[in-house]
Amino acid sequence: MGRRLVPLTLDNLPDLPKRCRTCVFWELDPVSGEAAVKAGTPALEKEAWISAVLLDWGSCGRVVYVDEVPVGFVLYAPPAYVPRATAFPTSPVSPDAVQLMTAFIMPGYQGQGLGRVMVQTVAKDLLRRGFKAIEAFGDARWKEPACVLPADHLLAVGFKTVRPHPNFPRLRLELRTTLSWKEDVEMAIDRLLGAVQKEPALRPL
Repeated sequence: MGRRLVPLTLDNLPDLPKRCRTCVFWELDPVSGEAAVKAGTPALEKEAWISAVLLDWGSCGRVVYVDEVPVGFVLYAPPAYVPRATAFPTSPVSPDAVQLMTAFIMPGYQGQGLGRVMVQTVAKDLLRRGFKAIEAFGDARWKEPACVLPADHLLAVGFKTVRPHPNFPRLRLELRTTLSWKEDVEMAIDRLLGAVQKEPALRPL
């Protein structure tokens, strides 16, 4: 099985699941996101966001390929580039951290260690760029796949709650710990990404 992880660019953006290519849940604030959906321009807004972040900050995602077939991706950026983050009651993300926005591995490719490789790749990238941690907003009442990852799964892979909330706690993972994960944590990573089995859709907070 040949697998490779490639930085997300406008060239390989079409390799993301269709719904994800046109989802601007994180990339725009709630009002602008709703306006983009009504105007039918979320795909253009997504491209514009990725282009701007690439030019200003650099790589903001990874796409996973197995035998040249795209099977997953992860999206991340400093909170300044994630307008939706300010809508969460547990914001802001810490200044020394990058926000894990969303992640996905296709059914049929879960449980193969791809999640571990993907997150470790992100960790190495961010360590080289001087960041200490990844933070994420979790959904404590998660029931079905959505843009906000389930809090229980984030906790299972090593995230710690830094600001509790009954709905959307903010969690943190120290990057250096990701470089020495044990097998049980690797399996938890696969469960985390496997939990998002459907293409995420916009939904109000």
